[in-house]
Amino acid sequence: MQASVADAPEGWPIRSPVDLDTYLAAADPRDRDEPFTYVIDLGGTLRLAPRRSEHVACAGGGEVLGAGKIAFAGERGGWAVTEVGNQSTGYCPDPTSWAPVAGALDRAGIGRPEGFTAAVVFRRCLDCGERNLVRDDDYICALCGAELPEDVEPRLAAQPSTDQRSR
Repeated sequence: MQASVADAPEGWPIRSPVDLDTYLAAADPRDRDEPFTYVIDLGGTLRLAPRRSEHVACAGGGEVLGAGKIAFAGERGGWAVTEVGNQSTGYCPDPTSWAPVAGALDRAGIGRPEGFTAAVVFRRCLDCGERNLVRDDDYICALCGAELPEDVEPRLAAQPSTDQRSR
């Protein structure tokens, strides 16, 4: 995946409400009406890209602390997050990645919810190596039907997923 996004621009760093104003003003108007792709880089900075961007491209191919989709609304005195999730098949972040997301938003001065508005659980099948999004506590691999591990270390590996069988 890294090679396929090598020429894509990195996400725009958001360190303040002014950075978010600047980014949104420059964004395609069609992109402003839907959630943006985001990552939290290793420095703890929120980076944004249009929704159809790959998370790995948004991160410049590097390691991250969090990844998903995020939407904003203007409110009196600034911006607030209206929705935020951790769905990123490039990084497969665990719901515990909320802490770095919250920290980045707080440092940037952007209002936020108390947690992900849409959190998902990823698991890698130990039999076939496929990445799975767990729904309704159904820990069964969608590809081979094997049982998925319920209790594993957080899935956010900091690096983009490349080897399906490495876990």
